[in-house]
Amino acid sequence: MSATFFIRLGLFIIGLILFADAILLLSYRKIHLGVILPLLIGFIFCIYALFYAQIQRWLHQHTQLKKLWQVGWGIFIVWFVTLFAFFSFLTIQIQNSPSIPSVKSIIVLGSGIENGQPSAALAKRLDTAAPIAQSQPHALVILTGGLDFGETQTEAAIMAKYLQQQHRISSTQLALEDQSTSTELNLKNSQMILKQHQIQLNDPIAIVTSDFHTVRAKAIAQKQGYTNVYMISAPTPLLIRYNAWLREYFAYLSGWILNEY
Repeated sequence: MSATFFIRLGLFIIGLILFADAILLLSYRKIHLGVILPLLIGFIFCIYALFYAQIQRWLHQHTQLKKLWQVGWGIFIVWFVTLFAFFSFLTIQIQNSPSIPSVKSIIVLGSGIENGQPSAALAKRLDTAAPIAQSQPHALVILTGGLDFGETQTEAAIMAKYLQQQHRISSTQLALEDQSTSTELNLKNSQMILKQHQIQLNDPIAIVTSDFHTVRAKAIAQKQGYTNVYMISAPTPLLIRYNAWLREYFAYLSGWILNEY
């Protein structure tokens, strides 16, 4: 069998996995760039693998389009290399998480709610924050997140209920920041709560978020004046892990372009 056959087979298998993964997540109403892009890439890979001969004949008949096709593949390969580098960078950062000393506050960043319950990613963040809060009962736990579309309770309120019911965290240790809709606002609005409790931005503060989100969240916090932050990495559920990481790749780029950090 020729090398072309194995390349086509590989593209088809990869494309089928990407396509099936995206369809599964769409069935769970996970609609964002980290899902849509694999869906499109998977579809293109499958079509190219199945109709390779016909596509090659058509390209030979259209020289200019063939050049554009080759340029497109070149751009895709460069993009994929940068994506792999970003994933590697995130992995190194996650593995190098520092130990957490005594902190004045623990800020838990929101990650969406579903049918009145924390999303899988948010539940992981809360489960990660809970042992720290229990071991440091003096630390103020700030829960961040406003009202999601279609919900009747704010994300912060649902987070508080989860910590109280699942981890027996006292309500007196909790503070709700229930107006924000983004990481930037999570951290900005939390500053007012910190000030109310006489906590300064140069005091030791822990920020709990998903593993893929720690780098960007820390950069945003530092730009806002948080000078002594400790990032706590919560694992991302396997079902959405790499789609979430892909989404973060574009969020990191857009944050840089928009000067968020």
